[in-house]
Amino acid sequence: PLLSLRSCKTSERKGRGGKAEARSRGAAKEKTLECGQIVWGLAFSAWPAAGAGQTEPACAMALPCLILATGLNDGQIKVWEVQTGHLLFSLLGHQDVVRDLSFAPNGSLILVSASRDKTLRVWDLSRDGRQVQVLSGHVQWVYCCSISPDCSMLCSAAGEKSALLWSMRSYTLIRRLEGHQSSVVSCDFSPDSALLVTASYDACVIMWDPYTGEQLRTLRHVPLHSALDYSSEVHTSSLRSVCFSPEGLYLATVADDRLLRIWALELRSPVAFAPMTNGLCCMYFPHGGFIATGTRDGHVQFWTAPRVLSSLKHLCRKALRTFLTTYQVLALPIPRKLKEFLTYRTF
Repeated sequence: PLLSLRSCKTSERKGRGGKAEARSRGAAKEKTLECGQIVWGLAFSAWPAAGAGQTEPACAMALPCLILATGLNDGQIKVWEVQTGHLLFSLLGHQDVVRDLSFAPNGSLILVSASRDKTLRVWDLSRDGRQVQVLSGHVQWVYCCSISPDCSMLCSAAGEKSALLWSMRSYTLIRRLEGHQSSVVSCDFSPDSALLVTASYDACVIMWDPYTGEQLRTLRHVPLHSALDYSSEVHTSSLRSVCFSPEGLYLATVADDRLLRIWALELRSPVAFAPMTNGLCCMYFPHGGFIATGTRDGHVQFWTAPRVLSSLKHLCRKALRTFLTTYQVLALPIPRKLKEFLTYRTF
C-alpha cells in the first residue's frame, strides 16, 4: 500500500502556535461532524450555486459547496455542509440502520438510502429534503444501492440471492437479477451505464446487461496458491465489495480470503493481487490509478492500480453507450460484430 490511515475520526487540532502554523501553511483545520450515532453510510455531492433571484440558505453567500450525507444507526440521515460543518437536513423515515447512500450523479440532489428496515427511500434535497418515494420489495436488510451514471436505473442488494433493478424515472421495479447462489452484497454500474456487476457471498461476480437482464460473464474467486503465507484455516472467498474503474476497463474486488483483486473486463482471471486483512469495501479514485479499501479494524489503505490508456474503440463505445440502450444499439443498421462489441458481448 502507498499509505495506511488508522484514524476514522478526525478532530480539530489545537495547541500552542497551532493557529499561526496552520495559517502559515494555508492549511484548514480538521473537523468533526458530531452525528450522535454510529455512522454506517456516507455520500458526497456538490450543491450548486443559487441562480439569479434565489436565496438558497444551504451554502454561505449562495456559492457552490460540498455536502455530505451520513446514514446513522437510528435510521436518520443527516446532511451536512462540509466546509462549515452546518447541519442542512435531518431526514426522517427509516425505521432501522441506514446502511448505504447514493447521490444521483447528475447533480440533481436526489439521494437514495438503503436500510435494514428492508426499504430504499428516495429524497429530493432541492425540495427541502422531501421524501419522494419508498421502494419496497426486499425481504432482508438492504445494504447496498448504486445509481447508474446516466441516472436512469438503481440497483439494490440485500441479504438475498437476487439483486433488484429499479427505474429512477418511475421508481418502479424493472426486474430481479437472479443467478447468484448466495446473498448479493455489493453492486456497481460501469461509467457508461451499459454494464452492472454484482458480488455475492457465493464467491462470484456476475456481469450483467442491465437493459436485457442477461448474464454476460462470471468471475470466480478461486484460492490463490502462491508464496503468500496464509494460515491454513482461511478457506472462504466470500465477497464483500466490487467497483468499476473510472474508464470502465477494470474491476476491483475485496474478499474474505484476504485479497484485493484487480480484474480486466476482457479476462476471466485477475491481473493483480494485493494481500489485505479484514477488508469490507473498496472504491476507485475518481481519476483512476488508486484504490481505497476499508477494513473492520479501522484502517483505510490506498493501493496503486493498473493505469490504462483507453483505445479509441473503447472511447467510442463508451461515448455511444452513455446515451444508447442495448436495444437501441441492436436496432442500428451496422454489422453484427460491431453490435456485439458495443454491447460488451465481445472485447
